Amino acid sequence: TNNGSEFFLKQFYTDFGILHQTSCVETPQQNAKVERKHQHLLQVARAILFHAHLPLTFWIDCVLAGAHIINRIPTPVLNQKSPFEMLFQKPTTYDHLK
Repeated sequence: TNNGSEFFLKQFYTDFGILHQTSCVETPQQNAKVERKHQHLLQVARAILFHAHLPLTFWIDCVLAGAHIINRIPTPVLNQKSPFEMLFQKPTTYDHLK
């Protein structure tokens, strides 16, 4: 964040177990993780669009599908659990993906 006052919702963060971290204004170097994640999402969306032979009008649908898939992939950062599993405390299933 840019340390704007709209992000100082300490009680909300505490209630939901959110660790809020601020960054220094005008320092893009601190955004490396976010930039890489954004790039990953765009790459997945492009792959979906390309492999499904879809026109660009379906771009946002591919981005949403990409985010859906990424959030269900286990990651070493979360001890081989997915973000979905950590958030909802239930195992990730892939039955609905075809």
